[in-house]
Amino acid sequence: MLQRKRKTKSPCPECFLHPNLCICEVITSIQTKAKLSLIVHAKELKRTTNTGRLALKVLENSQMIVRGQNREPVDLSPLINDDYQSLLFFPADDAVQLTESFIKNISKPIHLLVPDGNWRQASKVAIRHPELKTLPRVMITKPNMAREHLRAESSEIGMATLQAIAEAFRIIEGETSYELLMKVYRAKLENTLKGRGQQSRVSIDPAGSIS
Repeated sequence: MLQRKRKTKSPCPECFLHPNLCICEVITSIQTKAKLSLIVHAKELKRTTNTGRLALKVLENSQMIVRGQNREPVDLSPLINDDYQSLLFFPADDAVQLTESFIKNISKPIHLLVPDGNWRQASKVAIRHPELKTLPRVMITKPNMAREHLRAESSEIGMATLQAIAEAFRIIEGETSYELLMKVYRAKLENTLKGRGQQSRVSIDPAGSIS
């Protein structure tokens, strides 16, 4: 069971952990053909357990768009252009599995749009932004077998945003980007648990997944 989390005072502005638990030294950036756009709810940015922003520090070809700051919706139409095949990454009913065979049928570089926030906030991105209505939706539904999480997961496929992005970029870009992203996630998880006074039981299997 996850313990009640206390708000981190004066966290590192880069990794959002207590300065004594900072993980910035493990972050390595990489240039990729695929592009990431993190569409994050403003309330999510206040949470030190947010992991989506860490993906931006690894993936150079990335950007963050903040929504939910006021009553006027953010226009996301500039994210869509002919240089990329844009995909909305969210497990909706009409989403298809993101697989290597799916990617091979796309001739353009991939632009992955990732809603970030709690389930309710993320699920409203496609509803409140009709400019994304025609985008293909993709998902990854592999079970999350990890014993430890930054937050309680409501389903067996629930993942932290950084985990999900790592899995997606593993398929789109390959193992290097996956390992760099997961290295940061593992450090974030381990040091967050330390900050809560919990002993981490994070272990890595030969395939690189967390258990």
